[in-house]
Amino acid sequence: MLFLIILVGTIGFVFIADYGWINALYMTVITISTVGFKEVEPLDADAKIFTILLIITSITIFGYIVSVITDYIANNKFIEELKFKQVQKKIQKLDNHTIVCGFGRNGKQAMARLKSYDQGCVIVESNHELIEEIEADGSMLYIRGDATSDEALLAAGIDRANSLITTLPSDADNLYVVLSARQLNSECTIVSRASIDTSYKKLKIAGADNVIMPDKIGGAHMASLVVTPDIIEFIDRLSIEGESSSNIEELVIENLPPEYTNKSIFDLDLRKRTGCTVIGFKTPGREYIINPDASTKLVPKSKLIVIGNPEEIQKLNKLF
Repeated sequence: MLFLIILVGTIGFVFIADYGWINALYMTVITISTVGFKEVEPLDADAKIFTILLIITSITIFGYIVSVITDYIANNKFIEELKFKQVQKKIQKLDNHTIVCGFGRNGKQAMARLKSYDQGCVIVESNHELIEEIEADGSMLYIRGDATSDEALLAAGIDRANSLITTLPSDADNLYVVLSARQLNSECTIVSRASIDTSYKKLKIAGADNVIMPDKIGGAHMASLVVTPDIIEFIDRLSIEGESSSNIEELVIENLPPEYTNKSIFDLDLRKRTGCTVIGFKTPGREYIINPDASTKLVPKSKLIVIGNPEEIQKLNKLF
C-alpha cells in the first residue's frame, strides 16, 4: 500500500503538475511524510486538489500501517514469526530425518527414544497446548499445522525425510497421512499407529511399512509378564536406551567396509574382535533368521542383528 501511494503520487505530479520524474518523486515523498517542505514548483488548482487527496490518502494509509505494526508487536506476533523462521531454517538443513505426526502419548514416547539416538526429528502438531509444551522444552523442532495436509508435511521436509511416524488419535487421519507421505516420498519408511484391527490392513495397503497397535502390544506384554516373567524382564533389560547405552545393534551390510561384502558371518569374527554376538539376520527378502549359521553370506540389502554390553556395542560401531 505504501509503495502504491508513492507510485500514484509520482505519476500524478508528472501528468497533472508537469513535474519531472525526480521532482515528482521528491514531491510525493515530502507530501506523504508531511515534513512541511515547500513545493518544488508552484501548483495550479488541479495539482492542489490532487495534493489534498494525496495527503488525506497517505495519512489514512500511514495510520493503518502504524496500527498493524503496533498490533503485531503487542500480540507477540513478531516474536512468534521470528521463532518460526528460525525453526524453518533449521528444518531446511535437515536431511534423512524423522517426522513425528502428533505429540500425544505415543508421539512423546517416540520423540524420547529418537532423541536418545540423537536422531534429527520434526514434530507436526496442531494442538495449541501441545505446541506450548514443545516450545517450553526448547530442544525440539516442530511445524504448527495439520499433519493430514501436504503443506505441513512438505514444511517438515517429507521429501528429504528418511522415516515418518504417525501417532494421531484417529485411524482415518493416520491413513490419510500415510497416503500423503507415500505419495510425496516413495522411499520413506512409514510407521503408523492403529486403534482397531480393521485399520491394520488398510494402513498396510496405503503404504505403511509397519503398523503398531499400542493397546494390543500392551495387553500382550502384561500377559507375557504373567506367563514368562523372567524372559520378558530380561528382554526389557535389553531394550535400546540410546546410542551410548545400547545392548542390541543392527549392522547394514552396505555400511560395512567393502571387503566384507559377500563374505560370511564367520569372516567378520565379531565375537573375537568386539565381544558382540550375532543373534539375527535379515535377508534381502525381509525374512528374519534367528541365530544364523556362521556360513551365512553377507549379501547386499541384508542386515545383521548383534547383542553385547554397551562397551562392546561402542567398539562394534567404532570398528565397523
